[in-house]
Amino acid sequence: MALLVKDRVFPTIMRLAVPMLAGTFAMNAYHLADTWFVSRLGTNALAAMSFTFPVVMLLGFIMRGIGTGAMTVVAHALGRGKHQTAARITTHAVFLSSSVAVCLAVVGLLTKRPLFVRLGASGEVLFLTQQYMGIWYFGLIFRVLHMMFADIIIGTGNTKAVSFLMVAGTVLNFILDPLMIFGLWGFPKMGIQGAALATVISESFVLAAAFYFIHKKYRLIIFVSHSRRRIRASWRRILQIGIPTTLSSVLTPLSAAIVIKIVAGFGEAAVAAIGVASRIEMFAFMIPMTVGMSLVPFVAQNYGAKRFDRIRAVRRGAILFALTFGFVIAAIFLLVARPLAGLFSSDPEVIRVLVRYIYITCLGYGFLEVHRYAGFCLTGIHQPVASACLNVVRVIVFMIPIVYFGAKLFGLSGIFWGRLITDICSAGIGIVWTGRILQKAA
Repeated sequence: MALLVKDRVFPTIMRLAVPMLAGTFAMNAYHLADTWFVSRLGTNALAAMSFTFPVVMLLGFIMRGIGTGAMTVVAHALGRGKHQTAARITTHAVFLSSSVAVCLAVVGLLTKRPLFVRLGASGEVLFLTQQYMGIWYFGLIFRVLHMMFADIIIGTGNTKAVSFLMVAGTVLNFILDPLMIFGLWGFPKMGIQGAALATVISESFVLAAAFYFIHKKYRLIIFVSHSRRRIRASWRRILQIGIPTTLSSVLTPLSAAIVIKIVAGFGEAAVAAIGVASRIEMFAFMIPMTVGMSLVPFVAQNYGAKRFDRIRAVRRGAILFALTFGFVIAAIFLLVARPLAGLFSSDPEVIRVLVRYIYITCLGYGFLEVHRYAGFCLTGIHQPVASACLNVVRVIVFMIPIVYFGAKLFGLSGIFWGRLITDICSAGIGIVWTGRILQKAA
């Protein structure tokens, strides 16, 4: 832990971020592989996957909020040399995450039909969506726990282990997808249900490996009796960061669900195109994501050590990196958008919408990362409420109104331009906001 506050700033960030590159590539390939295999089942199956994306993203951000809270609190304890406290908090985080996972799964199973009807799914697309989510919900606890363990491992500074877990899960999922979707090598042909089951199985194996790292390598699980008082104290500390982080994060899938609802008015091909685009965009954010995943533990450790000079330095470097990389990846996407779209669909309408979406929105990728980095910095300095407010401004003030009126006035293109305008404006606000809060904190 001491290395995060003593070594040179940018070599430290590189040491944290570079090992995560393989992991984030694998994580994005994970989702992209699911989308590609399901796309072989036809446009309806692809549209069904698109409808599941906002819900999966929403639940993912809820889990990530709890994981971020646990990671931050555990990292602070480790940084102070209080390993026993870190182990106790980790164990209590397992109790909390498991309880939340069970509740979310039950609610999801009971509401899957009315929810997706409200999002605009109907007919065969609605049937396929329910098939996928019916299995996915049963595996939710595996995803919740392995994500929480991964966050805590990142908090220790060992990003190599997390990268290994991500790669292993992706490889297993890539093997299982065609076997279960198309019924190869004696497996039953399960269609879209096979994609969901492959995800559940691969995540259960990743959970087992993550538990090994947490328990055997770091000894952060305690098999002793735990008083209710201490459990409540740990949960309170985790949720003080986790709840604002979750509320901030869920605005992203909420806006995605609203956008999907608006896009659904333009036909199933448009919905399918947006679903594919969301997966492709994950690759655009792959390298910046590794830097972002390193910012919270770095900023948190240096905040505890009162090294605001290092926090300001990493903030400046992160902004410059995000904008530079964003413009580079936008140039690449402008060149490859059409052949890339052809890999995921043979439907001319899907390809047309997808290419138009990429041409417009890719210009804002760097600005979107600047906004995200601002939120990470605020979380690291124990300002999760400010981070949540920053996301509220992006989604409520900019995203939803601009996209809504853009669709009314200019159709699908208005939606895409609305996204670009939102990314640029939210980046500017993020830069100013973090600068002022850091100035006051110091």
